[in-house]
Amino acid sequence: MSIVVLSGLPASGKSSRAAQLKLFFDSKQRQAGGSKDVVLLSEDSLHITRSAYDNSAAEKTARAALLSAITRLLSQNTILIVDAPNYIKGFRYQIYCAAREVKVRVATYPTLRDYQSIICADFFYPPSLNVLIVDLVYILTSQEQCRQWNNLRTGDDRYSYETLENLFLRYEEPSSMVRWDSPLFTLVWTDESISQSTLDSLWDAVDKGQVKNPNSGTVAVSFQVFFQSSLSTASSEYKQTTKAPTDALATLEKTTLIIMQQMISSQDGLGGTVTLNMSSPSFSLKLALPPRSLTLPELSRLKRQFVTAQKKAITLGTIERGNVDWSQEGVGQRFVSFLEEQLQR
Repeated sequence: MSIVVLSGLPASGKSSRAAQLKLFFDSKQRQAGGSKDVVLLSEDSLHITRSAYDNSAAEKTARAALLSAITRLLSQNTILIVDAPNYIKGFRYQIYCAAREVKVRVATYPTLRDYQSIICADFFYPPSLNVLIVDLVYILTSQEQCRQWNNLRTGDDRYSYETLENLFLRYEEPSSMVRWDSPLFTLVWTDESISQSTLDSLWDAVDKGQVKNPNSGTVAVSFQVFFQSSLSTASSEYKQTTKAPTDALATLEKTTLIIMQQMISSQDGLGGTVTLNMSSPSFSLKLALPPRSLTLPELSRLKRQFVTAQKKAITLGTIERGNVDWSQEGVGQRFVSFLEEQLQR
């Protein structure tokens, strides 16, 4: 079974995307002759009006009703699409935990080799298990566009001005760095339809549980389990590296900021490879830009995701095979690799 959770700003077009996904999943089920039911759960189907977000008491009741409905609909033969703001990361984690409790207890994890996996929370499961798949679809829409679409709405379907602005401030963007927001698929509001490549990737995640390996932003904080003979006799090998130097955090912040600033100044909206000159004259970095203009908020969000993951490695101590290079060159190369991976999605 699978659950696809949509998340985005209020009036960002989530319901339209949810309808597109349901049509696609229904079509794939018919083509494959599958027996799974594709269920679309929305606030409208639960009779939750937009005024429920006007005060905390009503909102708490609405979230409880949504979570209860999700729990009821979870089953081994269902692909569940949850069309709701889901703007609080704590609530997305509740959905993840509720889904994990249904028969099999863990969401997604990447498979590296035949018997090499990533630990999620306190549990790990071999690739052969029919694990529950939790996918998150992030609807990326500008606040101004949300305001315009909300103004076109009428009656109970419309947010009040105060509520809309309040939800903008309270929205917590999903991050692929955390297990309950991964795998993460981002859909931009300017695209009228979902690209076929994105739909295919979503279907692979939903139907087969295929997810990408951890990206370069999280490799420094991954726990690896190495199976030597069979799963029943698996033994874990942990290799803990030396602690990060005292100036690692300062180098991390400074390097990522320099790269972000140079990306903004170097881009021309046409894409291609640009050379980033670092503060040290001894080296420079090359970065492949996508054929579009990158905004400061988008780059700031990616920088924040990368820095947060790297800070965990500094604070907790890095556990991986081999040392992590905390020099400006090492941090810069990891950040550039991370950016290229994220911007190609």
